[in-house]
Amino acid sequence: MTTGAPLGSATQEALFALDVAEAPATRSRRRGRRGSDGPVALVTSTPPVEIRTSKRRRKTATAYWSEESIVVVLPAHVRGTAKKELVDWLVDRVLTSRPRSRASDEVLFERAQTMADRYVPGARCLSVRWVTNQAQRWGSATAETGDIRLSDRLRGVPDWVLDAVLVHELAHLVHPDHSAAFHALADRYPRQAEASLFLDGFALGLEAPARSAR
Repeated sequence: MTTGAPLGSATQEALFALDVAEAPATRSRRRGRRGSDGPVALVTSTPPVEIRTSKRRRKTATAYWSEESIVVVLPAHVRGTAKKELVDWLVDRVLTSRPRSRASDEVLFERAQTMADRYVPGARCLSVRWVTNQAQRWGSATAETGDIRLSDRLRGVPDWVLDAVLVHELAHLVHPDHSAAFHALADRYPRQAEASLFLDGFALGLEAPARSAR
């Protein structure tokens, strides 16, 4: 499954975006923390956290998984205690609501088996794994070996989108082309078209920070 737009490294605004105007209510529930305008060290989060600021971003802040780290993107005007508490809140949301973003290959394989049983009868899937070398596609499949590989850029997408990509690749194990028979099989997953639209927007979001950094 190829991506629908050029890719860089970056944002999934569909996941966790917070209007900074809501921040005061969040801060009032988290009194007592102190911050600074410099790099923020988060002692409560397990993965590394990268904080980026953008002068173009005025009203929203967002956070997302990038491989094994969490990236937080904030408006440049947010500083001090407000900055630290907003970062903490976004990181907490990612860790709480997307823990499966760090799922192992074994869990991914079990998920693929469930999708195969439900939507792709006849698919002979022998392995499924995350890979880091697929920058121009979401996944790939080898019918001869029964192997499926998914781009690790998908680790943070909603479950239903991940399932759609798995079904797409499982269908390739049966039909290693993009024939009408392939599409008929892949489209047995009811949200396949919706997932394609999501990934088109997701790809554009991934490129946005790379463009703003130029």
